[in-house]
Amino acid sequence: MNAKQLAGEKATEYVKDGMTVGLGTGSTVYWTIQRLGELVKEGLKIQGVPTSKRTEAMAHELQIPLTTFASVPELDLTIDGADEFDPNFNLIKGGGGALLREKLVAAASRQLIIVVDATKRVKTLGAFRLPVEIVPFAYEVTLRRIESLGCSPALRKTEDGNLYITDNANYIADCSCAAIPDPAGLHQSLKMLPGVVETGLFIAMADAVIVAGEESIEVLERPKSAS
Repeated sequence: MNAKQLAGEKATEYVKDGMTVGLGTGSTVYWTIQRLGELVKEGLKIQGVPTSKRTEAMAHELQIPLTTFASVPELDLTIDGADEFDPNFNLIKGGGGALLREKLVAAASRQLIIVVDATKRVKTLGAFRLPVEIVPFAYEVTLRRIESLGCSPALRKTEDGNLYITDNANYIADCSCAAIPDPAGLHQSLKMLPGVVETGLFIAMADAVIVAGEESIEVLERPKSAS
């Protein structure tokens, strides 16, 4: 069993009968959803809210019952992955292109459980390019505004060279920011820019991070007093 599978399956221990669960997007949480599909077949009763069309299709295939925010005001927990996390439980997310829906679902959850392999642990965020979702109109201006904050943005493209379009019909600017010593400050500055929809900085939202190595697993829990 590889590290991603180990972390992904470990997270299902947080899921209890009757819960509403946010279903994340990515290569590690893939294993969470696979395992939840098995547990549903064995009798586990849950309802899920997917964070992407890709995850929605996977849940349908595994016959995991889905719901929407029209029916439930909040979720018991969300399980998702991350591209980086720091000692203060700040995250960079959005490598899979679902950062806006991921943040909306996470913000509507009582608990956010993050599943990663050990390579995602960093002292300071920023080695991974920061995804920022922007509206297509006047994107050239928005990119220049982002650049004025000290980041170097580039529009994400698909493998065939076309512009990547999110599930919300927006673009993603992948931003080289070097080190990000003040994630909260950068997030706020980016959010103030006209044209920016959301950033991939998740500031102290994670309640626990499940970190899997090749032969070990570690569960880090954010202190309740942390903000």
